[in-house]
Amino acid sequence: MYRLLIIDDEEKIREGIANLFPWNNIGFEIAGEYSNGEDALEYIAAHPVDVVFTDICMPVMDGICLSSILMEKNIKVVYFSSYQNFEYAQSALRNQVVDYLVKPIKYDELVSCFERVKKMLDGERRFSSVSEQPAPDNAADETYYQAIIRTVTDYLKENYREAALEEAAALVSLSPSYLSRLFTEKTGRHFTDHLLQIRMEKALAMMKDISYRQYEIAYRIGYDNPKNFSRAFKAYYGVTPQEYRNNPGILNGRKKE
Repeated sequence: MYRLLIIDDEEKIREGIANLFPWNNIGFEIAGEYSNGEDALEYIAAHPVDVVFTDICMPVMDGICLSSILMEKNIKVVYFSSYQNFEYAQSALRNQVVDYLVKPIKYDELVSCFERVKKMLDGERRFSSVSEQPAPDNAADETYYQAIIRTVTDYLKENYREAALEEAAALVSLSPSYLSRLFTEKTGRHFTDHLLQIRMEKALAMMKDISYRQYEIAYRIGYDNPKNFSRAFKAYYGVTPQEYRNNPGILNGRKKE
């Protein structure tokens, strides 16, 4: 279980979030509830915490100030607020906040958000366990890089619909630009090329099932616009999705490796 703090100056909201949502079912336990960022920081100084779910506008210390401090502690932060505010969104980007939810928080949005947080934490845990294994001195660097690449490729396989370089970089505690260069250097392929391959292979498998409509396949692999999916499919395989559907054997000898 990952340890979660809930922070809001309104007690009823804190209790509602803590008690009405099945946190344990998605891998989280409530470590504490606080009315401001300063009290939460005192707790964090003495106890392990993985995630902070915090309101933005609070007395003593607000969520923005708190998240700027937590950046250095590798603690995931999710904002929630009663207001859609551009400045809040900017602070979320600056402070590497995972998400920004607007009250009243919808159940499915909360589930989606914290499932994503859990995937990020799972990836970091896998990466940490591999990279901390002892290795001969002359192989230590390579073991470290292998752990990074394995974590990123696993992330892409599990999250190909919404995968993003920025999120992958956060998993392995690297900047997006450095991860991009490292991934290309170690695999011989760009991050986006690897993601495209996974998406196209998934698409090809689903195309064989006629119960899937083309727009459904597009959405399931990460394309909100079916036309973009069709263009990407043709650029990758040399035929359109419909041409493949009409003649599955058309790719014999043509499919990319």
